[in-house]
Amino acid sequence: MGLRCIVIDDEPLAVNVLKNYIAQTKELELLETFSNALDGMTFLRDNETDLVFLDINMPVLDGLSFLKALNNKPMVIVTTAYEEYAVKSFELEVLDYLVKPIPFHRFVMAVNKAFRMHSALQKTEADHAERRHIFIKIDKKKMKKIYLDEITVVESLKDYIKINTYSGKYIVHQTLSSFTDDLPADRFIRIHRSYTVSLDKIEALEGNSIEIGGVRYTIGRSYFNEVRSRILNEPLEDE
Repeated sequence: MGLRCIVIDDEPLAVNVLKNYIAQTKELELLETFSNALDGMTFLRDNETDLVFLDINMPVLDGLSFLKALNNKPMVIVTTAYEEYAVKSFELEVLDYLVKPIPFHRFVMAVNKAFRMHSALQKTEADHAERRHIFIKIDKKKMKKIYLDEITVVESLKDYIKINTYSGKYIVHQTLSSFTDDLPADRFIRIHRSYTVSLDKIEALEGNSIEIGGVRYTIGRSYFNEVRSRILNEPLEDE
């Protein structure tokens, strides 16, 4: 699917030029055109839009004020007859700044930037969606999403556990055994009655201990053979 775009410009001639350019670019889908920014803002609240072609000098609400007022801002390409707003526009994170009359090759260059950014965002979102996660109850009402690849060590505190992650530490009313059972066995291992750890976070194995984040954790005697086997990818020794 192409990029869904709108045009916000109070000059009919400029709108017609952009409509013509967009029609020649098959990867762009023109959703609507607006002669003022307020109508464009209303449209954006209710319609998924990837790209906005935005004029600066408009009545009621100018383009810069429009940019400042947007919450979930799509990609924006400024289209204006005035060069002096370029710095302020880029400070508001516009994708490109086109000065009228806009040559078609500059239009294409700006749109290609939008395609590259859109592709990068989609890849980031896809990678993020593939990350496995769990939800933990951190108080009576709040459930917190925890990504499994951020968990380093889970420590038993009797009827509670402390989950150590790169983004923080969380105390949860749950036993270590039941929590460990909910984790993927190929990524986590119980090393002690008090500890379950992430296998790929183990930095060193020395004697009867492992090291994660510069901290040493003792391996329980009954866990030692399996832990060593899993860490070193060696056959399990007979006890």
